[in-house]
Amino acid sequence: YGKNTIKFLRLHKEGKKQFVKEVEVCAHLRLTSPQEYLEGNNSLVIPTDTIKNIVLVLAKKNGISSLEQFAIDICHHFMTTFCQVAYVKAYVQEVPWQRLHEDGVPHIHSFICVPDGIHFCEAEQCRNGPLVVFAGIKDLKLMKTTQSGFEGFYKNEHTTLPERHDRILCGELFCKWSYGECKDFDFNCIWKKIRECILEAFAGPPDCGEYSPSYQKTVNCIQMLVLSRVPQVQIMEVVLNNTFYNVVDMKNLGLTNDKEVLVPVETPYGSCACTLGRK
Repeated sequence: YGKNTIKFLRLHKEGKKQFVKEVEVCAHLRLTSPQEYLEGNNSLVIPTDTIKNIVLVLAKKNGISSLEQFAIDICHHFMTTFCQVAYVKAYVQEVPWQRLHEDGVPHIHSFICVPDGIHFCEAEQCRNGPLVVFAGIKDLKLMKTTQSGFEGFYKNEHTTLPERHDRILCGELFCKWSYGECKDFDFNCIWKKIRECILEAFAGPPDCGEYSPSYQKTVNCIQMLVLSRVPQVQIMEVVLNNTFYNVVDMKNLGLTNDKEVLVPVETPYGSCACTLGRK
């Protein structure tokens, strides 16, 4: 049991310059005895309102240097404070505020919410067990307008999809990875590096791109690049929910439409997923 969607904004000041972290936290516990379920005995139950207050107090006292460290702080507090807690899991996700810039100069106290991928993390720990930390990106929408195709696939009497050697590749990306033994990591730096790898593997070189023969191959390229460049990542899950675009037939309007006007296919949409890890 636990408390979901604990939302708050944490302000931090360094001189005149201000910093923000707006997050949503879910904190779940498993107790050493199920007596509250079986017997109605609530003597070991930590109220969910107390869980919420603890999260807010930790934000006030410790700040949020990184989402991962804050999730670790939550796990550590419940494990060291309450002997009846057998397991704790903390999920933290960030609202993507970015500092405003005017003529290249960063503003000291103004921000803009940019939906270019949401940073989230999870930390979980069993009593007398290792601390496990995951991090990830969700709601990252990506598109490339060429250098993508889908050919040579299996066909039978139910196949109506034509082969395409030049199509739009568009989708919403979810990825989640696990760290090995958590040492003194710079979680923010690692997250940014992984995001850069995702964008590079998806798009390819800026002057020519990289051909994608399928969504599946693109997912694998993302995972391989991250695992090759970020040694702290042990396992990486990637889900790519696809958005398809159809070229509008304008012959009846007396026009030739050479992939200039397209409409999205709302439903159904495709999806591919893969989990890849080190040996």
